[in-house]
Amino acid sequence: MRDAERRPRALGAAPIVEQLSTRIAYETPWIRVREDEVLWPGGSTGVYSVVERADYALVLPREGDGFWLVEQYRYPIGRRAWEFPAGGWPHGSAGGDAEALARAELREETGLRAGRLRHLGRLNEAYGFVAQSVEIFLAEDLEHGEHEREATEQDMVQRWFSDREVADLVRSGAIVETAAVAALGLFWMDRGLVP
Repeated sequence: MRDAERRPRALGAAPIVEQLSTRIAYETPWIRVREDEVLWPGGSTGVYSVVERADYALVLPREGDGFWLVEQYRYPIGRRAWEFPAGGWPHGSAGGDAEALARAELREETGLRAGRLRHLGRLNEAYGFVAQSVEIFLAEDLEHGEHEREATEQDMVQRWFSDREVADLVRSGAIVETAAVAALGLFWMDRGLVP
């Protein structure tokens, strides 16, 4: 993870909060919690805790007038939820570019392969305390195949939903992931459906 890139900055300015020291408070193969001693703009010092996670890619598989979604059980919220295919490089791998990751996650979770893949934007998750970015891609001209799900994804199901049904899933709370809702916003803006 790139600590220097994750420090708060005003647009085009030096850091407005200065990191005086840092220590790793907790670490697993999936997350790292960092505690930074910081100097605030007013001159006081304090501790800022940051959760670091690897960046990931999220894919909106577009077919006709709708999207393919996946549903799986999400332990932290204690229920199943619909979402777009997404994921990061396996722990310990060298990784690669975001487009390759998006293609790999789409194929792994749904068996779909994108004839066209277009980058819609880069967003930051819960940036008040989490250092993680998500690259959003639109996948079109889809070719269907067999999924290649990981062992932890065996309960996953996939289904196509019309645009109206996707909006209803958001309204009803069946889609609750912030990145998924934000990705829909990027898609709608890209299509000129919102100002």
